[in-house]
Amino acid sequence: MSKTITIDGKSIPFEDGQTIMEAATAAGVYIPHLCHHPDFTPHGSCKLCNVKVNGRVCSACTFPAMEGQDVMNNTKDLHDDRQKITQMLFVEGNHLCPGCEKSGNCRLQAVAYYLNMLDNHFPHFYAKREIDASHPDVMIDHNRCIFCTLCVRASQQKDGKDVFAISGRGINKHLIVNAQSGLLKDTDLEVADEAAHICPTGAILIKRTGYHVPIGERIYDHKQIDQVSLETEHPEHGE
Repeated sequence: MSKTITIDGKSIPFEDGQTIMEAATAAGVYIPHLCHHPDFTPHGSCKLCNVKVNGRVCSACTFPAMEGQDVMNNTKDLHDDRQKITQMLFVEGNHLCPGCEKSGNCRLQAVAYYLNMLDNHFPHFYAKREIDASHPDVMIDHNRCIFCTLCVRASQQKDGKDVFAISGRGINKHLIVNAQSGLLKDTDLEVADEAAHICPTGAILIKRTGYHVPIGERIYDHKQIDQVSLETEHPEHGE
């Protein structure tokens, strides 16, 4: 017999070694997230996937599924916490959605819609962040970075490189590249690398491609992020 956990009163099967996130996704249960990607080591940095496991708050992307767990995912308290986290992500950077070329394809924007985030709530930081357009094919707009580390993990675990890293702590945290000059053009990043395409926001962009798909015809213009996530992150997707 399969082992099971309970998520919001629903019995969910799991296999040994699966996280709560993996078990939930396989069963068609969406848990909001930004830093999680099934191809890379879980990181637990965004905290959007926080759930209550037997009364204890845990990151669903890192916490292993175990027999006897009673998981709460869809509650008002968790929804409110996720909404506040998303609001903080917006005010800590400079996310001007109508003018960002990732609009409609941006997971941060899509999560905000999913959580019914109607305002920023907190005062804007108006952080002073630079744009690195030195690379011939890829640019970094640091205004959009949410420090999810997906580009870091993709570069290390998929591309076999070590192009990106996160430096500093708290308000001084920032994305850096592996070059003495600090410029993307002096790294070994190539436009075909997974790290150049994995960013959930508009922080890492491929040049000369921004509006090939018009706004209004992009993925989250037609589907909510829960539907897209379950379609693309299910273990059997594409098999």
